[in-house]
Amino acid sequence: MIKRLSKHGNSLALLIDKPILELLDLNEDSQFKIRVDGDVLILKPVRKELEAFQISENLKLQKMYEELVEKYDAALKKLAKD
Repeated sequence: MIKRLSKHGNSLALLIDKPILELLDLNEDSQFKIRVDGDVLILKPVRKELEAFQISENLKLQKMYEELVEKYDAALKKLAKD
């Protein structure tokens, strides 16, 4: 599919067809992270529930790591010397 940019005030807009929006479960309130990789424009929908889950999982992993280091600190230091 080839699309053209449309004038929108002082900006340009890319219109996304309704079937694509429905397929991706997106609407006019959807937010996107925009990234450029070389000459490629990447739009990634922000999924708030997923981000909250990822953050909480990262915090759990960080806590587990800190507990592990605290518990095995002496053994880890001994291994590092050997």
